[in-house]
Amino acid sequence: MPESKSRRRSTGASQQQSAVPVYKPNPVWFKPVMFSLMVIGLIWIIVYYITNGQWPVPNIANWNLVIGFGIVIIGFLMTTRWRS
Repeated sequence: MPESKSRRRSTGASQQQSAVPVYKPNPVWFKPVMFSLMVIGLIWIIVYYITNGQWPVPNIANWNLVIGFGIVIIGFLMTTRWRS
């Protein structure tokens, strides 16, 4: 039985390469800021509890907890964008 002519097929490799997103690594400042925000928020909450509301801002009472947790959450949200 005779063999058929082989067809030249495009492998589509160039199409597949363009479909893969290329991620750039984060700037140098990203990781220190991320970890610093988490630690600062934790320290804010600890200081509020240890001083019985006298520090960091005495006039806003329990809103100090909201501020502390807000700072921590911002740090944790930054971890979703962390690339090596």
